[in-house]
Amino acid sequence: MPQATETASTRVNLEMVRAHFLDAYLREHATTSRVLHAFPPAQADFRPHDRSSTARKLAWNFVMEERMMLTALKGEQVLGSGFPPPPDSWDAILDSFEAQHKEIVARLKQVGDSGPVGSVQFYVGPKQVGDYALFDFLWFMLCDQIHHRGQLSVYVRMAGGKVPSIYGPSADEPW
Repeated sequence: MPQATETASTRVNLEMVRAHFLDAYLREHATTSRVLHAFPPAQADFRPHDRSSTARKLAWNFVMEERMMLTALKGEQVLGSGFPPPPDSWDAILDSFEAQHKEIVARLKQVGDSGPVGSVQFYVGPKQVGDYALFDFLWFMLCDQIHHRGQLSVYVRMAGGKVPSIYGPSADEPW
């Protein structure tokens, strides 16, 4: 009898974790998408400093993080041969970001039903790989996206775009 209770409890907890992450992911994705769309595409090679990434490379980072999330949700190995180079077109980056988003949402709705609930091997320190629980890894990727979104919002302003509202009003989009 205790075995059945643990299974039901695990299912309820997984559903709560999944629902909580999905809600945050949908909200944060919409905000990141607004920032990506606010960037002036003609300025894709803009970088504020020689050691900084170009806007194109920074935007492609969102796509690669989404790809890693999707790979983890498929139960496949995340660590691989590195990132492919970004496409030349800003629209191609946006299209990839949105396409992967749709697939991630579909996969998230399956987690625990027919999808994986295991762990993900990823970097935990310099030259160190360790295991993350699936949802810990997904949160890690989402938080890193949010971090880079803040970086891109500064690029938007410096490249002559208008910074959209992110968590509150901006100078360009007051409430």
